[in-house]
Amino acid sequence: MAETKAEAAPPVYDIPKECKAGVVVNEGPDFRVEVQMVPVPEISTWHILTQPHEVLIKLNATGICHSDIHFMLNDWALPKMSDLGTKCAGHEGAGVIVKVGSQVKNLKVGMRAGFKPIADTCGVCELCRSDLECYCPGAVLTGLMVDGSYKQYIASPERYTTIIPDGVDDYIAGPIMCSASTIYTSIVASGLQPGDWAVFPGGGGGVGMQGVQLAKAMGLRPIAIDTGSDKKKLCLETAGAEHFIDFKETPDVAAEVVRLCDGIGAHAIFVTAIQSYPSSLTLLGSRVGGKIMCIGLPPAGKFHIDLDPTALIFKKWSVQGTLVSSMRDVDKTLDFAKRGLLKPIYTVYGMSRFDEAVQKLRRGEIAGRAVVDFNME
Repeated sequence: MAETKAEAAPPVYDIPKECKAGVVVNEGPDFRVEVQMVPVPEISTWHILTQPHEVLIKLNATGICHSDIHFMLNDWALPKMSDLGTKCAGHEGAGVIVKVGSQVKNLKVGMRAGFKPIADTCGVCELCRSDLECYCPGAVLTGLMVDGSYKQYIASPERYTTIIPDGVDDYIAGPIMCSASTIYTSIVASGLQPGDWAVFPGGGGGVGMQGVQLAKAMGLRPIAIDTGSDKKKLCLETAGAEHFIDFKETPDVAAEVVRLCDGIGAHAIFVTAIQSYPSSLTLLGSRVGGKIMCIGLPPAGKFHIDLDPTALIFKKWSVQGTLVSSMRDVDKTLDFAKRGLLKPIYTVYGMSRFDEAVQKLRRGEIAGRAVVDFNME
């Protein structure tokens, strides 16, 4: 009988008691992110202790999402982070598993892993038994209910941990946990077919630019709406948009969209720029069956869509929202990146520039995605 090779021993990591984190200070309109030392979460290695089903992930990078900013601003109709004992926002983490609990069955030390907008779900409700588990009423919102990916070490339940495949670097994998996978889910839910026009208000931002790339890869004809020469160049030359409309230079954006989309209008509008909601229906023109796909989350009470039921009836229009993605859709989006269909469009910041990156994103000054590298000062 041929001898089998012994399984390689898993790597051993030196886990500190404390780690660096971007902590929200002065939560509210004047918040800032301050780099502080915080405790590393405990992962139980004995069954009698408290968290035997979790893995400890050392994050190498985190994307920065507008949702993080809303949590820190506290401008949604949600409890404050501080009221829930949370110090760190973030939900686009990518790193490596450095420790596993005693009851972890399949994940191993050394595997690459991500940290998503939903940290955990109940696992037993009707939604959790479908592909809509991210809508579980018991879902734990990362960066609001528990510390998020602005912290170098995080704990994640094995059953809800996403494994990052080889060939997808951390700078790309982090944002896929939320922004790229969410807009992938929205594109799938829209039901668009190859050759259809997909319009992205906010196409030069992190979510929109990944949406443009995915739409192109899925055979759609993407149009980006944004402003600035940097965003125009990235959308057209890197992301693959068929057209770019600069809303500051175009007198009538809706008329230009209709003109480009066969003189009829877009098949679907994927709204990531929240200011575009009030005018989004005009981009459909006279397209029968047109859809508004809502992705960006506005502050409570702002940027509504005024719906005329008559228009919806005569033109068969629909409006639909996408929160975040199921584990299945996160995996599918990672596969697009593995195949080279999601290009690296990001700006990388070191830890000392954490607040700078967050504030720039808040002001809309970043083309593509902002990523913070925990291993870079």
